[in-house]
Amino acid sequence: MPIELSTRTTVGVRDRTRESGTATEKGARLSAKQRMFLTERLELLLETGIPLHAALATLEHQAENEELRVLLGEIGESIAGGVTFSDSLARHPDAFPGAYVHLVAAGEQGGFLPRVLERLREMDEKREELRSTLLSAFAYPAFLSVFSVAVVAFVLVVVFPKFAEIFEMIRDQLPITTRFFLALSDVLRGHWMIWLPGISVAGVLGWRWSRSVSGSETLDRIAFSTPGLRDVSVQYHLVQFLYVMSLSLSNGVAILDALRACRSVTGSPRFRAFIDDLGTRVAEGQNLARGFQDAEFLPTLVPQMVSTGEQSGGLALVMGRIASFYEREWRRRLASLARLLEPVMLLVMGVVVGLIVSSLLLPIFKLSQAVH
Repeated sequence: MPIELSTRTTVGVRDRTRESGTATEKGARLSAKQRMFLTERLELLLETGIPLHAALATLEHQAENEELRVLLGEIGESIAGGVTFSDSLARHPDAFPGAYVHLVAAGEQGGFLPRVLERLREMDEKREELRSTLLSAFAYPAFLSVFSVAVVAFVLVVVFPKFAEIFEMIRDQLPITTRFFLALSDVLRGHWMIWLPGISVAGVLGWRWSRSVSGSETLDRIAFSTPGLRDVSVQYHLVQFLYVMSLSLSNGVAILDALRACRSVTGSPRFRAFIDDLGTRVAEGQNLARGFQDAEFLPTLVPQMVSTGEQSGGLALVMGRIASFYEREWRRRLASLARLLEPVMLLVMGVVVGLIVSSLLLPIFKLSQAVH
């Protein structure tokens, strides 16, 4: 049976984390794959009976990545100085998210750290699988978009200039689309030294804007209000949130600390606000189900199931079941959306190519008629 982790213990983790800020906190970073690999190897060493400090020393000597070696060395030194493993991890928030730290703290106090490490590895694997599925679903539509832009740019820069002199004699009789593409071709060819750096700068600025608070809120608002994309976005963040909550509660993490830790697993400002609201309600003595009911963007099944879990005392199990159900539903909707985007992109590409071809062929027909 999982041992309940007291709020005092996990609050101590957070307090000591704030007090122990070092220069390495922001520099130490681990990718999800690196963290999964580290977690799995540490789990195996602990299961064979090797003490924690000796297991960390072994992993430090075996590490090929210099940053990982330094990180493990600092964690080992902290433990040798009397700091708990979870507190040592909490000093490196860029490498170990809040949910990871709280679950390790639960495993330390309950005496089941290897089992918690196994579940943490599974959690990271699940999140990476969801991310990979999302990227794979939109990879082909993205390729079609890039390919279409490349084809149009090639035609405008290489093909259209060859016809410019031919069309000069009937320039006043050219269709408006032909004149537009000729003008666009001249701009691209004559100012490419401005266009190329401009596109690069715009891309960098757009990426930085998307990472800013206002940018992420705007993108989040678009995702949650666009038909078709809304359900996919909600279910994606909901599945990650419920999986972490289920894992945390089933391993003895207090509800308030589990909610705080879940803020690190979602990149959605709206979901973070929802999690903060749940934490406020729980701190005031309200139940979780009421907070889920007031979140209008959630599917109606979710608050009903959460209410059932609270009443039956099996909230962790119910949240895990909800996450599994909506993961399957999310995959189905994502596949449908990807299948819908492919013909839409092909249609757009066909329309653009058709306009370009007609802009070339119609003047040629006029020239041939003038000759005859």
